[in-house]
Amino acid sequence: MPELPEVETVRRTLMQLVVNKTIKDVKVGWPNMVKEPDDVKQFSEQLVGQTILEIKRRGKFLLFVLTDVVLVSHLRMEGRYGLFNQNDEVAKHTHITFYFTDKTELRYADVRKFGTMHVFEKGQEELVMPLAQLGVEPFSEEFTVEVLEKAYIESNRAIKTALLDQKTVVGLGNIYVDEALFRARILPERTASSLTSEEMALLFVEIKSTLQEAVDAGGSSIKSYVNGQGEMGMFQQRLNVYGKKGEPCTVCGNPIEKKVLGGRGTHFCSNCQH
Repeated sequence: MPELPEVETVRRTLMQLVVNKTIKDVKVGWPNMVKEPDDVKQFSEQLVGQTILEIKRRGKFLLFVLTDVVLVSHLRMEGRYGLFNQNDEVAKHTHITFYFTDKTELRYADVRKFGTMHVFEKGQEELVMPLAQLGVEPFSEEFTVEVLEKAYIESNRAIKTALLDQKTVVGLGNIYVDEALFRARILPERTASSLTSEEMALLFVEIKSTLQEAVDAGGSSIKSYVNGQGEMGMFQQRLNVYGKKGEPCTVCGNPIEKKVLGGRGTHFCSNCQH
């Protein structure tokens, strides 16, 4: 699943490709992706005639800010956007197409069909689900070590499970939680409340630095991720533990281990992390 760095990279790419374009028509080939409104015809009607003014990101969600409405898009596992000319061949698994007045097309493809789209009146998008219960952005001034301490001081959940909960801090998923915990030298299965103030402070720093480095590298191309121009991210070349089961730790040389924690494959070094 694309995490914050991948979604941010897609956002930046789409800003270059589709801002100021006006939607002439919308074709929905897989209605189940449209969640709000639940009528596909109404969904399309709300978007026709709208101009894309800006594209924002909230956690792992893309927010297309249009003239009067906001389109909230979640890529889920393998969703991807691409800008095409009207005569370009339509790729398999293309499920939603936005036709622009300049005869270009923004196409949304999704092999697993897990992606979702919501349309809201401006100002309403963060008041209801799926955005209403999201936590703080990790690059915002509101994200401080105190946020982590307050959320986890009495939590009996494993620290990895706690970090994956988007109600505290948004954008973290399996890849970057594993990487941040490795950098902070914290075992993923530790209960969140067991972390010392020093460990919490280091974890705070490593969450921000891991995500920033990944954004700067264009994200991690694990499985099928590419940005809006079909380009791969490069952060996977810097991963220390994720997907490295059996390989030597970059710090101590011990084999990287993998276990299932909270239903998620979890990678760590039992020698470096405590």
